Amino acid sequence: MSELNLNGLACEVFNELADCLEKGSPQLTVGITTFGNEHGIGEVIKGAELASERYPFVNVVLIGDGQDSGLPREAARDEAEARKKMKNLLDEGSIDAAVTMHYDFPLGTATVGRVIAPGSGREFFLASTTGLSDAQRMTAIVMNAVGGIATAKAFGKDSPTVGILNIDGAVQVQRALNDLRTKGYRFTWADSLRQDGGPLMRGNDVLSGTPDVLVCDTLSGNLLVKILSALTTGGRIEISGCGYGLGVGENFAQNIGIVSRASGAPVIANALGYAAQAVRNNLSKRVQAEYLQAKQYGLTAILERFKLSEKSNEDIKAPEQTVPATEEIRGIDVLDIEEAVRGVWKNGIFAAMGMGCTGPAIMVAPQDKEKVKEILIQNGYL
Repeated sequence: MSELNLNGLACEVFNELADCLEKGSPQLTVGITTFGNEHGIGEVIKGAELASERYPFVNVVLIGDGQDSGLPREAARDEAEARKKMKNLLDEGSIDAAVTMHYDFPLGTATVGRVIAPGSGREFFLASTTGLSDAQRMTAIVMNAVGGIATAKAFGKDSPTVGILNIDGAVQVQRALNDLRTKGYRFTWADSLRQDGGPLMRGNDVLSGTPDVLVCDTLSGNLLVKILSALTTGGRIEISGCGYGLGVGENFAQNIGIVSRASGAPVIANALGYAAQAVRNNLSKRVQAEYLQAKQYGLTAILERFKLSEKSNEDIKAPEQTVPATEEIRGIDVLDIEEAVRGVWKNGIFAAMGMGCTGPAIMVAPQDKEKVKEILIQNGYL
């Protein structure tokens, strides 16, 4: 395992070793399906054996073909049978958690990854990397944020710093989370290392690991975890981080972790340790409690706004333009810009959409600027 990989996990591993020596830690059993890896079953077994060495409180069980490994094994003939056996073992309590190459999480569950920033060796949580927290994209990203915060808290971050990947919809998500925070929901905004700062994270922040929790949509998270895990191998094999991470959802109680089919032994070992630590830290209960707490601070009403905004489809015509629209109003998310302009038109004021190198803007006549700002604030766009 590379030095970078060790930096993020070394203290935790050494603390676990100390706990085992001083007072003993309860043994946890984690299963791993051995089929489906692009580098062969041997790579999976190597990762399982590495996890057994690194995490003394974890008993690793191979599910599938065990080859010549001395680890305990549950036999299965192929990938489908191994996954079915994994599910049965979890349901009956024979294993506490599991790691596999693929799993169809139910709607409402998405994975929270645990990755290493290549520029600093700092570890952070990536919410999310696969699965779907909600069918509506913006709602899903906010739900991802809560799941990521819950996971960070379960792993010792009492008030985790939260950053939002600077993607379409990031400003809307920031506004929704700010509402929660204003009402008492506890987390701290991360501050971008770029000169203008703020909680919107650029690529520089990803490489440096600026936030404790990086919030994104699932497709962006999926891409990031692949890049970060295979950055030093040219994409051939993934050797950094913990894979896609653990399934996290409001109504999902099992501890199931996902690794890529391109994962190497270090990632597989880390994923097994991550899954075991999640059990020990009562992750699923903490996640459910976190969603409940967020709802107490108004999460449901905040998410309802996204659903209502989707229904806004009125055919509103632009008022006549009598004065050149030379003034810019910025700070509106690109996904909101068209609807925001229509909201200005409703008030009989001409406005137009603009886009520059710093993002979208609404263009208005100088005498209308302050009035338009008031309208945008009232409608929740600023």
